[in-house]
Amino acid sequence: MIIILDETVTEEQIKHVADKVAQLGLQTSISRGTYRTVIGVIGDETKLQSAPLAAIPGVAEVLPVMPAYKLASKQAHPKPTIIEVGPVKIGGGHLAMIAGPCAVESPERMESIAKSVRAAGANIFRGGAFKPRTSPYSFQGLGEEGLKILRDVGARHGMPVVTEVVDPRHVDLVCEYADMIQLGARNMQNFVLLTEVGRTNKPVLMKRGMSATVQDFLMSAEYIMAQGNSNVVLCERGVKGFDPATRNTFDVALVPQIHKLSHLPIIVDPSHATGRPELIPACALAGVAAGADGVHIEVHDKPEEAMSDGPQALLPQQYAELMDQIRKVAAAVGKQIG
Repeated sequence: MIIILDETVTEEQIKHVADKVAQLGLQTSISRGTYRTVIGVIGDETKLQSAPLAAIPGVAEVLPVMPAYKLASKQAHPKPTIIEVGPVKIGGGHLAMIAGPCAVESPERMESIAKSVRAAGANIFRGGAFKPRTSPYSFQGLGEEGLKILRDVGARHGMPVVTEVVDPRHVDLVCEYADMIQLGARNMQNFVLLTEVGRTNKPVLMKRGMSATVQDFLMSAEYIMAQGNSNVVLCERGVKGFDPATRNTFDVALVPQIHKLSHLPIIVDPSHATGRPELIPACALAGVAAGADGVHIEVHDKPEEAMSDGPQALLPQQYAELMDQIRKVAAAVGKQIG
């Protein structure tokens, strides 16, 4: 940590700041410039997190050298982390192809969709049993019945399953059925839920909040990791923009940025990012080309009958065609679909 002092700081104030740091068991290195004096702090910065150094007279600014998201940072773990979801690997050159309907529906419908996406090359099946909806009158999911359907269909087709948890009280229940827990955009900063999920040993797919900065995103991952669960996969699903032409604004630049700052894998979700089926293929390919560790796409065999987000789902044939294109781009950037 670096403590920048005021231009008018006195020698007595400099000594007072140094003494305060020393009381915390840390060392100081004082550098006197022409206009500013800077105190470098050497040691465990976590001891300073609760110390109000900026309130000490003479202090202008306190700057951390290490990022606040220490566990999620690349400094903590220089090599890319590979997350295992059943037999599927995510990160380190391995791509997760997550596909399925927005919401879990009837067993027959789920069976039909799972069969088609599995044949196309998807390796993780998705579907929401608990649905956080903007309107309280919209379909909220089938609950535990939906979890059972998802689990049974995934097992029959040899695919691990991922589903969303929206309530801390449901974490244990979802863990009974799911191979991977999803945290939606609305819950990215639900810190109680993040803490509960962090206490599990399940891989976590965390979507970026609709207005979240890169630091917000990584700090939410830090919440999970601080509880002992380091199996976090990040997901770019678009942020709120001013243009209603698309559902959200797809921030493909986030992918290489996350890889520069963190060791955690990151996938893209062009379905929620655009909300328009005709834009999904191009955005999915752009994500893989930018270095994404997977693609999350909503697929439905009869979108007009879907119980949630039907208009943004690809048809099975469209998904199969896209998978053929993704394989080519993946090969070009040195990645593979397990």
